[in-house]
Formats: sequence, structure tokens, C-alpha cells
Amino acid sequence: MSETVAEAFEAQRDRLRAVAHRVLGSHSDAEDVVQEAWLRLSRQDAATIDNLDGWLTTVVGRISLDVLRARRARPEAPYDEVVVTVAEGPEEDVALADSVGLALLVVLESLGPGERLAFVLHDLFAVPFEEIARILGKSTAAAKMLASRARRKVRTPPASLSSGRSQREVVQAFLTAARDGDFEELLRVLDPEVRLTVDTPDGVVVVLGATNVAAGARFGAASAGRKVLVGGLPGVVAWRPDGSPLSVVAFTVVDGRIARIAAVADPVKLASMALPEPPGGSR
Repeated sequence: MSETVAEAFEAQRDRLRAVAHRVLGSHSDAEDVVQEAWLRLSRQDAATIDNLDGWLTTVVGRISLDVLRARRARPEAPYDEVVVTVAEGPEEDVALADSVGLALLVVLESLGPGERLAFVLHDLFAVPFEEIARILGKSTAAAKMLASRARRKVRTPPASLSSGRSQREVVQAFLTAARDGDFEELLRVLDPEVRLTVDTPDGVVVVLGATNVAAGARFGAASAGRKVLVGGLPGVVAWRPDGSPLSVVAFTVVDGRIARIAAVADPVKLASMALPEPPGGSR
């Protein structure tokens, strides 16, 4: 591998990392993808590559697609990357403002691998559909259709995300209604198409729709929790009486209603997260 090609790769590294991160939503996975792309380039005869930028984008796209497909077979979130902080002080508003990008990642998780790749590469990085089609192994028309379908699913623009204060008020209303068993109030604060995901020791459980989510909301209201920010989103962490973590829940609020709820109740996943100490005691 010549120094010229190595330098050209380094010049592209940040862009490739950004592409992989947007597709996968994980910094560590993105780093792994970029490293794999470098290994493949090092085994390739550089003289056979007409357009290095395009070649690298294709390779990163294909590796990322493989990672996405593997995740669909065995859903798993990079919990060790999620920052959980106590929701206090002016820093909370800054973190909640940053949740615009995090909310987009949450929405992207609902897309199929092909949809997600086509949407991210074309709409966020302006990769031509012809190139996306080659990555997907599909026709250009099929690639356009996948991106269009994804665009319809990502139908809520960032501007519609509620302000930090509004998010806190909506989440508090949900928690109060869950505690009191107020079914009508739960339906009021939940988006009709709300999506709840719960990571349990037996796998990921998905609950769809306000009625179904509201019906089970009191299950998580039995234990007192502490308000936190989960990756910048408003959330709650709860502990067992012995101080071990019971659950972490994050809420995405859109247009004054809760659109997504992500909960982690798997002790193994919880152990990988850097959680604050329980109030009045140590873990």
C-alpha cells in the first residue's frame, strides 16, 4: 500500500466515520466499519480503483448493511455508549437541545436495513442512487423506492420536537398518570402510534400503539425512580431495594406527545451503563 493511497484514505476517514455512524448509530461500530474498510483497501490493488472516494463509500456502505442485517437477526443496542446523567441544572437544557439528532437516530431504528442505508446515504450524504443501488444489489429504481419509503417513515421534522421544558412536562405527566393509574391521561400524553421497546433478559419486546402502551404503563410505575437524561433524552432510572439498577427508560417527545419509549431492564445491559448512584445510598 503506497503512502499516497494511505494519505488519501486518512483524508476520507472522518467522512467515512460520519457515514457509518449515521447508518449504525454507534461510534464503536462506526470505527470498526472504517477499520474494516481500511483492511479491505490494503488488500486491494489500488491501480484497479478508478474513484477511491466512491469505492470507499461503497465498501463502508456494504459493511454497514451487513451490520444492520445482523442486528435485525439479533437486536442489540450499544448501551455502553449511552450517557446517563442526573437531570439537574442548566446543562439539561443543552443536552435536551442535542436530542434532535438523537431522536432522528431513534426513528432510523424503525427502518429496515435497506431503507436506512438508502435514506442516510442519499438524503444526508448526497450519494447518487446509482451508487446506492450497487451497494444494495438492487436496481436504481428500487433504491429510490427504499429511500422514498424511509422518508415517509421519518415524517416528523426536527423542528416539531418539543422544547426542553415541554419534554420534561410531558414526561412528568406520563409518570404521574402511570403512578395514579389514570388511563385517560396516559392516552392524552401518548402519541397514537407510540412505540415502546423493552430490552429484557429474554430479548427485545416491542409494544405498539397508545392503548397497548397505556395498558402496561403501571407495570413500570411501582418503583420510585430518579429523573435523568439518557443520551440527552428525558428519562428515569429506577433501583431495587438493594441498590442494584432495575431499569432505565428514555422518552422521545414530539408535538407535545410521547412518540417513543425505550426501556432497558436486562441486568447485563444495565451493568454496562454508567449510571448515577441511587438517592441516599451507594450501589
